[in-house]
Parts: sequence; C-alpha cells; structure tokens
Amino acid sequence: MNKVLIITYYWPPSGGAGVQRWLKFSKYLPELGWDPIILTVDPEYAAYPVKDFSLKEDLPSSVIVYSTPAINYFGIYKKDRSKIPSAGFANSLDNTLKGKILRFIRGNFFLPDPRKGWNKYAFKKACKLIENEGIRNIITTSPPHSTQLIGLKIKKKYPTLNWIADLRDPWTDIYYYKQFYHVFFSKWIDLRLEESVLKKADKIITVGPSLKNLYSQKVKGTAEKTEVITNGYDEDDFSGIKATTPSMFTITYVGTLSDIYPVDGFLDALHLFKEKGNEFMLRFIGTVSQNQRDLIQSKSGDSILEFIPYVDHTAAIQFMLKTTALLLIIPDHQSNKSIITGKLFEYIASGKPIICLGPADGDAAGIIRNTGYGITFSYTDSNGIYEYLIQLIFGKSITQKNSNAFYSRRELTKKIIPLLINAKS
Repeated sequence: MNKVLIITYYWPPSGGAGVQRWLKFSKYLPELGWDPIILTVDPEYAAYPVKDFSLKEDLPSSVIVYSTPAINYFGIYKKDRSKIPSAGFANSLDNTLKGKILRFIRGNFFLPDPRKGWNKYAFKKACKLIENEGIRNIITTSPPHSTQLIGLKIKKKYPTLNWIADLRDPWTDIYYYKQFYHVFFSKWIDLRLEESVLKKADKIITVGPSLKNLYSQKVKGTAEKTEVITNGYDEDDFSGIKATTPSMFTITYVGTLSDIYPVDGFLDALHLFKEKGNEFMLRFIGTVSQNQRDLIQSKSGDSILEFIPYVDHTAAIQFMLKTTALLLIIPDHQSNKSIITGKLFEYIASGKPIICLGPADGDAAGIIRNTGYGITFSYTDSNGIYEYLIQLIFGKSITQKNSNAFYSRRELTKKIIPLLINAKS
C-alpha cells in the first residue's frame, strides 16, 4: 500500500478528543489502500493533561507507531504530570501573581507552545522514516501548533514532498490567547510562524467552515487549498451498548468545564424548572473547575448533582447513552463560531437530545440544526432553555432531519484520500 506519515503529539495513552481524530483516521485508512505510519512522542517524555489507555485497543496491529524522546518544559511547572494544565495554563484562570507570571512566561518564551520540546527529536526521526520508507505524504496535526513547525522544516528539506497541515483549532485567534500576555514582538513571531505554515503547506485541513474562513483571511490562496473534514463518531464505539432513559430526568455534560464556559443562564433555567416541581439530576463527566463546581452547587439547591472525574472513552459513551439529554457548551469568545467540539458528533450518534449553549450562527449550531438532534440557545436565554426542558420532560424526542452517517469516521476518512499523492503516479 501507499504510505503516509502522520505526525501527532497526542496519541494513546493520551486521552481526549484530539487523539481520537487521527487514531480513527488511521484505523480506516488501510481499508482505502493507505498504510499510516505514526510518529509521536514517547509517553515517558510527554505532557498529557489526561490519559486513556483504552484507546490503544482501537488501532489495528498492522499500524506501526514510532515514538521519540522530548524535552518536557511543563516539568518545570509541575513534577506531577497528572497536574499538567490543558490548553497550556489557559483553562485554569489562575489570577494569582504566580499564575499570571506563568502565563506570561508561556506566552513569551515558549512560542508557539511548550510542547515544542519534541520538535528536534521528531524532525530527526521523520527524516529517517521519509528516506527509509520512501514516503511522499506527511500529515501534521495540531494543536499543539508547534507540531506544524516540524512539517514546515520537513517541507524545506524535502520540497517535493506533499505536506498536509491539519489545523483542528485556531492558532493566534484561539479563545484563550490573550491570557498569555504576549508582548508585541512575541505575538509578531507567533503570527509569522502561523503565516509560514499556511503559505508552505501543500494542503490544509480544518474541522469546520468558519475555521477555514478564519485561516483563509490570513494568507492569500489558503482557501483554495483547504478542505473541511469534521470530526465524527465511530460506529464501532457504540456497538453492543444499548441506549436507555433513566427514571429520573437526567442531563449529562461530558468533558472539561473550566471557568471560561458560561453556565449561569442554564442554571437559572434549571432553577425555574425545579420551582415548577420538576426533579432532575445534573451529571458532569470530566474535569470541573472549583469555581464552576461552587457555582453549580450554589444554584442547584437540593437537586441531585454528580461530579465524576475523567473516564475512559468507552465509559464516556456509556454515560451518553444512559441519560435523558446532553449538555454542550461552546466557550464565550469572539471566535467561538468556529468551535466544533469533538464530542458533538458522539452526542449526535447517541440519539439523545442536545441542549447547546453558544452562538446560533456558529458551526456547531449549524450541525445540530441540520441534523435535528437538538437546539442551540444563547448563554442567557434561560426562558428558552426552560421551555425546551419542559418539552423534553413530557417526552419530546429529537426530530431527525438528516442522516448522521455523513459524520461516521469511516466516511470521513474517504475525504482524506484525494489530498494524498499516489506514490506510483
């Protein structure tokens, strides 16, 4: 088969949605005649916010994975790797002097991010694999966006090689970017790095149309070489798990809930819901910041709350299938229209109604609206959310408009093939 080198920092045992994207593509590429070769960081040197060892079981034994050492700059901050902050300090919102100093150091001395300590090792190994395996296609996926600089360096050394840059999130427009207190020169450098990747990559993949538009505005010609390939769900992950509806009305949120996710309007709707005599359980699966936990508890009164720490992917899907409704929250930021969380597609695959808080004209809202699997509300639309909760408690189910098969991982993998250069051509 033709070979493609996939360079990704996040790979099992790392957990999270970012891992699953190329794990699933790698699972289905062999069915389409392509042999994925994975280059990642050795877990002993990695900085993973969460781990999920169950994801290893999802990869065919035929897929070869190479790993290299790295310099873990986060080790300076935390010796305990289980305390590594996701999004590089951004989700903690530590406004103490120490917290601000750490974010300043992160934003001005580690461009584009601290995980660049892997780059020199990955570049050296990638060159060996390219030459020894006769590879003509490489894919770099980010975040961390430092991984794109590996592709940039490889493209400079091997100019005829086909380099595809997969950009899952904004770079200098990410919703927490200002929290790093970049000085002018640091931001200028970061912007130049971003621009270089957009210019030099042969092809670009983004996860949604708004993100494609965001990058296209930065460099002329970007739109013409950019393909939108969303995240999705894997049918195999749902096999053998039966969906059920609990006796108590239950709303489940899966994922991280940091201080940047607005929940006040939703909690106000629940308060009104409870005042009208409706009992409910509110369940959170994953990391919830202390501030958010305190707010939720203070506004929920004597309602039943569950806070369950991070669980593996299989368990997360089981929770999705054993609830009344699912809660999705998009961070409140000027670029939030482009945010499409990976779990959205598994929410859709679960068949449960989705209560989404975010911009009504955003990409996530568009997917929910087009498929008919829920409703998107503004962050402060407590009355609208309350009315929808009443509909749900009286048995209103989803009104499916379109098949969700388009978002299956197997189908999405087919969209990658036209971007690759056949070694025999």
